[in-house]
Amino acid sequence: MTATTTPRTRTLTIIAQDPSVRVKGKILRAQVEVPAEELAPGPWGYRVHVVDYDSSTLNLYRPMKYPPIGSSENGDGDPFFKASDAKLLSDPNFHAQNVYAIVMRILARFEFALGRRVSWGFYGHQIKVAPHAFADANAFYSENDQALMFGYFPGMSGRMVFCCLSHDIVAHETAHALLDGLRTRYTDPSSPEQAAFHEGFADVVALLSVFALPKIVETIIDLNAPGKNSSRIARKYTTVEALRKSMLLGLAKEMGQELPAIRGDVLRRSVKLEPSRTYIKDPEFIEPHRRGEIFVAAVMNSFVEVWARRLKALGTTRYLDRERVVEEGAMIADYLLTMVIRALDYAPPVNLEFCDFLSAVLTSDREINPNDSRYHFRDILRETFVSYGIDPASEGTEEDPGIWAPPEAGLNYDLVHFESMQRDRDEVFRFIWQNRKVLNLYEDSYTRVLSLRPCLRIGPDGFALRETVVEYMQIVNVFADELDRLKITAPEGMPAKQKLMLYGGGTLIFDEYGRVKYHITNRVDHPERQTQRLKYLWEYGYYNDPRSFKNFANLHRKKRAAPFADSIRQEW
Repeated sequence: MTATTTPRTRTLTIIAQDPSVRVKGKILRAQVEVPAEELAPGPWGYRVHVVDYDSSTLNLYRPMKYPPIGSSENGDGDPFFKASDAKLLSDPNFHAQNVYAIVMRILARFEFALGRRVSWGFYGHQIKVAPHAFADANAFYSENDQALMFGYFPGMSGRMVFCCLSHDIVAHETAHALLDGLRTRYTDPSSPEQAAFHEGFADVVALLSVFALPKIVETIIDLNAPGKNSSRIARKYTTVEALRKSMLLGLAKEMGQELPAIRGDVLRRSVKLEPSRTYIKDPEFIEPHRRGEIFVAAVMNSFVEVWARRLKALGTTRYLDRERVVEEGAMIADYLLTMVIRALDYAPPVNLEFCDFLSAVLTSDREINPNDSRYHFRDILRETFVSYGIDPASEGTEEDPGIWAPPEAGLNYDLVHFESMQRDRDEVFRFIWQNRKVLNLYEDSYTRVLSLRPCLRIGPDGFALRETVVEYMQIVNVFADELDRLKITAPEGMPAKQKLMLYGGGTLIFDEYGRVKYHITNRVDHPERQTQRLKYLWEYGYYNDPRSFKNFANLHRKKRAAPFADSIRQEW
């Protein structure tokens, strides 16, 4: 008797990009692998629960029952494997499958990159997803509702446009939810760059997850080439400028046809930003959405640069093998996606700035992939970020510029049990407390361990890296006239008895032997950063109406003009 093996993954059909992006009149679809599970009607799984309720029409769509894994024609229980385009566009059950599969795909990519399970940012294991939440050109993640909400609206052509069918939009909102779970303090009132990072990071995850699909790469790379060849591609379409024009601007143009208010215009502005070190100081780029575009431009232009250099190394022939070009592009997008996700563990837990994240990317990749000679990801990322005015937060070394410095010598490991430190926050706090002077903590503050995360990461060469990531934060409550003793300057015009709460904190990376590899910190008494943070919050009215800044939601409710909506708001 032959034993049956339960498959590890299930293959489900999704729309690979917005339905407005078509080739020869056909929607771009893909089959993606997601973690296997026996689904309840919804689909309803162990991490994602699709609840298809429309608050505008008060309609609850009947969920579809899913066949067991391996029971359909293609062997994976995919009921839409051979469905027509018309079926995909009109069937609410497919819309439910589309959001389920994309959310699970992005979740799986985060867990692969970080080497552990990733929790949502709310108290609960399952996020609710509403594919037809309301009749509006909008989509957002709501922590209070523990949900992702997607709207629908009549497009310029008259047909109904469903946000839940755009891979980019679903992936973007999922990234918000996952980032909220990984770095809960990144929605605290802080600098414009911390607020901008949430938007920029979600954009990057969405775009790179799209370009990691070979079918998208194959379609867009020379979309408008006359006499497009199915097996070869002319080298002129593989230069940096050509790839940037076709892959980034081409996709932005296609997406902007039906979704200009939600995604298209934002993406188009981001990739059009030519390198300049002046953006970071330009008042126009203080607004978080605009500042986030600098981050997107730096990452996505790095993607194109790495790809073009790799294709240039394939030889000097006039034509290149199309399959090889597509494979390289999708592989580079996938690896870069892993890099930016993994870097979250090497970033400070509070008051994040772009320079911090750049050092985090460089350091985390160096740890898992010491030899970067094949693609030179780190060199290109560093050069591109610097060209946009973002210098690494750390000087690094001659061999690895920009990486975080190792911790100060003299850490005391006596009386600390590392086995307990991998699961017990109190044990970790004991280590932090007995090393508070070496770690240069501010003692007159409230200190708390935020998270404790053992990880097992696998590098591109199969190398396994075991680490334990610890986040802690510090809080100091002071009056404005007490800032002088911290060498922090109060904003001009702030009352002397204005109550202030200062945040600081750090990330500790322990190796498999319980030794600290890195201590990445934004100190609670950092004079320059805290002065800038207070100035920004004071000028933008936080201390007059703190409620309006709750989770920075008001900064991410942006009116966007559109021919089909008077006022559109986005929340996260």
